[in-house]
Amino acid sequence: MDVVSLDHFAPCVGEGFDIDMGTGSLALTLAEASPLPVQNLSWLRRTPFSLLFRSGSLIVLPQRTYRLKHARLGSIEVFLVPVARDRSGILYQAIYN
Repeated sequence: MDVVSLDHFAPCVGEGFDIDMGTGSLALTLAEASPLPVQNLSWLRRTPFSLLFRSGSLIVLPQRTYRLKHARLGSIEVFLVPVARDRSGILYQAIYN
């Protein structure tokens, strides 16, 4: 994938991704893939979008770039930011603009 887009991720909502932690992995689920508002930015290579991943782990990972693995998309590097915690775990967000 040269330029990732919402079309790559939208079919993967509800599916699992693994963060490669070097000595192991951490499972995430893609909870949401949604477009971001755009105003007269026709020159952009893609429509901006947001991804929300959920982790069942109680451990909060720091914001940084992680290598994610997915059965269909393969391996992709994603900058994740922890944005919320609830009873189900931690939510991480990635923004592409």
